[in-house]
Amino acid sequence: MKKGISRRDFLGVTGALAGAGLVGGAASGEEEKPRPPGPRGFGPAAVALTLRVNGKEVTVQAESRETLLDVLREKAGLTGAKKACDRGECGSCTVLIDGRAVYACMVLAFQARGREIRTVEGLANGDELHAVQRAFVEHDGFQCGYCTPGQVMSTVALLEKNPSPNPDEARAGLSGNLCRCAAYNKILESALAAAKGK
Repeated sequence: MKKGISRRDFLGVTGALAGAGLVGGAASGEEEKPRPPGPRGFGPAAVALTLRVNGKEVTVQAESRETLLDVLREKAGLTGAKKACDRGECGSCTVLIDGRAVYACMVLAFQARGREIRTVEGLANGDELHAVQRAFVEHDGFQCGYCTPGQVMSTVALLEKNPSPNPDEARAGLSGNLCRCAAYNKILESALAAAKGK
């Protein structure tokens, strides 16, 4: 025959007493102290969010759960970054944050506050294409074009970090971007041509 109380019995009795208000502050005669109000959080309703995008301040109403991709596309009207997999696998939504290529679908918009965000819309200077955009056009670095903005932004990030990559370095720098049309040879050619200024 077992002696003492089992763990299951102990938890059952304690739960029943807690439910009846006989343990904790009520049992000891202490009154619960009101908690001081914490810092105002974001949400659940939309609040004003200011982002620095392509060198300009953009203020939108956004919920705390919204991704940078959704805010850029749906609130800021910048549709260059494409929504494809929406789970950080394809690279179609690639933007630069502080010069680093990131998947905008994997970053909450509020995480990008105070950072420098660059999208494909911010590359050209008026009618003059960025060198990477020009290389993609001249070397047919696309087929359907859906992944092209992400490929271009990853190439920009690569060349800003390493202005003269060899083919292996360029492949590694673009490895996070998928192309369903399989235009990889032309994409690589475009990236290397942009590096050489051709």
